Amino acid sequence: GVAGLFDLGPPACGLKANILNMWREHFVLQENMLEMDCTNLTPHNVLKTSGHVDRFTDLMVKDDVTGVCARADKLLEDAIDHLIDNNPTMSQADKDEHLLIQRQADAYKPEEIDVLLKKYDVKSPEGNPFGASFPFNLMFKTTIGPEGTSDAYLRPETAQGLFVNFKRLVEYNAGKLPFAAAQIGLGFRNEISPKGGLLRVREFCMAEIEHFCDPNDKAYPRFELVKDKVLTLFSSDNQLSTGKTEQMTIGEAVGKKMVDNETLGFFLARTQIFCERIGMDPARIRFRQHLKTEMAHYACDCWDLEVKTSYGWMECAGHADRSAYDLTVHAKATNTDLVATKMLSKPQTVEIAKIKLNRKQLGMVFKAEQRAVANAIDDLAQSWANFEPFAAKLEADGKAEIAGFEVTKDMFSYEKKNKTIHEVKYTPSVIEPSFGIGRILYSLLEHCFDIRENDEQRTFLKFKPVVAPIKVAVLALQKDKQFEPIISDLKASLMDLNLSSRIDDSTASLGKRYARADEVGIPFAITVDFDTVSSSTVTLRDRDTMQQIRAKISDIVGLLKALCTEKMVWEDVVAKYGLVAGADEEGEEGEKKPQGKTFIQSTGRGRFSR
Repeated sequence: GVAGLFDLGPPACGLKANILNMWREHFVLQENMLEMDCTNLTPHNVLKTSGHVDRFTDLMVKDDVTGVCARADKLLEDAIDHLIDNNPTMSQADKDEHLLIQRQADAYKPEEIDVLLKKYDVKSPEGNPFGASFPFNLMFKTTIGPEGTSDAYLRPETAQGLFVNFKRLVEYNAGKLPFAAAQIGLGFRNEISPKGGLLRVREFCMAEIEHFCDPNDKAYPRFELVKDKVLTLFSSDNQLSTGKTEQMTIGEAVGKKMVDNETLGFFLARTQIFCERIGMDPARIRFRQHLKTEMAHYACDCWDLEVKTSYGWMECAGHADRSAYDLTVHAKATNTDLVATKMLSKPQTVEIAKIKLNRKQLGMVFKAEQRAVANAIDDLAQSWANFEPFAAKLEADGKAEIAGFEVTKDMFSYEKKNKTIHEVKYTPSVIEPSFGIGRILYSLLEHCFDIRENDEQRTFLKFKPVVAPIKVAVLALQKDKQFEPIISDLKASLMDLNLSSRIDDSTASLGKRYARADEVGIPFAITVDFDTVSSSTVTLRDRDTMQQIRAKISDIVGLLKALCTEKMVWEDVVAKYGLVAGADEEGEEGEKKPQGKTFIQSTGRGRFSR
C-alpha cells in the first residue's frame, strides 16, 4: 500500500482525543487564547505569499537506475549511525566529528550534502549511487472548481489561516495586544520517504499557537510563574562545540539571552510542563536551539522540543520567534493594514510628510493598482525620516520606486509638517509554538511502556489516568447472573460522570483479565464478587501498584472521578480505605508464567525492548 498514511484504532483515537483535550485546557483556556478552525484547502496566492510555494522543500536524491527517491539529510544521518555502530573502537574525537556533521544534516546546502553523501559512500538499497540532490516541494497540489483554473494546496501547516484572519481576530479582541490565537487541525506533507510509523507521515494532526505581540516588548505577564522551571537546553553553541546539553531554569536562560525573550521562554516552560502532565519522562525531553543555518532569515530564535524514543531524538514541537514577517508579507500582498495600535502614555510630536495626491495621473498610469500605490506613499509619509531619502531621489531623478512601482514627481506633492500623535501603529511580531500530535502520541506510548518486575513477558502501559483512553475495567469475579445488573448499574454510573469503561465478561481468569486491561493502559479495575451481593462493596485495583482496596459502590464512582481528574492520588485512597488481599495476578490458577528474554535493539540514537 501507500506509505505514510495511518488509521487510528479505538484506543489510539481515545488517547489522541485526551491529549488534545489536555492541550486545549493547558494552553487555550489557561492563557485565554482565541481558537479558530480554518479550512484545509488553501488558495495558491496565500501560500505563494507566505513563501511555501517557493521554499517549502526538503533535499531529495534519486537512484537514476531504479527511480527510488530518498531524503538526503536522513540518508546522511543513517550513514553516520551505521559507521559509528560498526566501529566500536573508533576514537571519541572521531566520533564527535561525525556526530557534529550529523547534528547539522538538515542545515546543509545541496552542494554541501552531495559532498558528504559521497564521503560516507551512501548508496541506494540496490547499491547504486544517488544523483545530485535537489529541492522537492512537500505540498499536495490540487485545483478548486470544475474548471480546474484555481490552484490550491492541502495546507502544510495550520498557521496561515490564523495570519490571514489576523484583522478579524484583533477586532474580536477589542484591539488589545498581546494576544494568542490557536488552532487544532490536519496538515498534509508529501514526505519523500515516510517511515518510523507515526513519526513521519503524509497526513497528521497539528496544534499551533500564534502569539501576537509588540516587536519592542516581548515580556510575558505570567513569566514569573514559570521562571524557576528547570529545562534541559541544547544551545546552538553547544551543538557546534561540546555536543552536550545543560540544565538551567528558564529564567536564567532568558536572563543570559540564550533564549531570546520572555514570551518564547514562557512557552518553552509551559511545553515542558504539558509533556510532564500527559506522562512523558522528563529525563527524555530536551529543547534544541536551531543553528543559524537552519533558521529563516527573518527568525529571531527557534527551539525544538525533542523527545528521546527508540528512533533517537525526535522533534515533537517547534517554538519560533518569527518576527513580523508573516503579517508583513500578507499585508503587502493584499494591500491591507495588518497592524495593531498602542496608546501612548502622553502625546508626542513627530515629523511627517503631508501628501497631496494627483489621483487623475495615478489612475491613468496605474489603473487598478492606483490604490496600492497611494497606500504605499501614505504609509511612507508617516515618518519624515523614512520619507526623506525617497523624496531626495524623486527630486534628483524626477522618479523613484516605492513598493515595486515607479512614481514620478507629477503624481503627488508633499511638504514637511509636525503632527501630534496619541497612538502608534505597528506590525506585531509572532511567536509560534507548533505541536505534532502524532509524534507526541507515539513518544508517549514509548515512555509509558513498562514491564512487570521479575516477569519480562508481562508488559503494560503506564498511562496517566487523565489521558488513558479507557479509565476503568469493570470485571466480575466469575460468570454469574446475579452480577449482571450490578455491572450494568456501575457502567451507567461511570457514564454519567463521563468516565470511559470497558466490561470484560470473558471466561478467562481474573488475573488474565487484569493483565489484558494493563496491556491497553487501563489505570483502574472494579471487580464485582460475592461480597458485592451481600454488602454492596466492590474492590478497586490500581494498575501500577496492583494494590486493591474495598469500598462501597456508592463511593467508588466518586473516587474514580477524583483519581481520573487528578484531584486525588492512589496513596490518598489507600490511606482512607486500607489495602485488601488482591486476586491472583499471575495467571490461570496461580500458575507462574514462563519468563522469557527481552530482546534489546540498539542503534547509535536509541535502544528499544522487543
